[in-house]
Amino acid sequence: MTTLNVRIEEKTKLAASKALADIGLDLSSGVKLFLHQVVTEKGLPFTPTKNAAVIRAKWDAEVVQARAGRRYANAKDVLREV
Repeated sequence: MTTLNVRIEEKTKLAASKALADIGLDLSSGVKLFLHQVVTEKGLPFTPTKNAAVIRAKWDAEVVQARAGRRYANAKDVLREV
């Protein structure tokens, strides 16, 4: 195990800590999760952008894909598919 020191603005640290706490993580766990995703993705696990139109288009595409998923009448049909 090793230690990582990061210099960041206090305001950003506090905002990130609150956002992570809202999903049950502390700041250290959030940073570890991010770094594990960097390794898994072999790069950033997201596309950095501030363009609201790009963000909205990506979100809309994910919603369409999620809604297009298969639907089953009952559990037996799900198990038959598996």
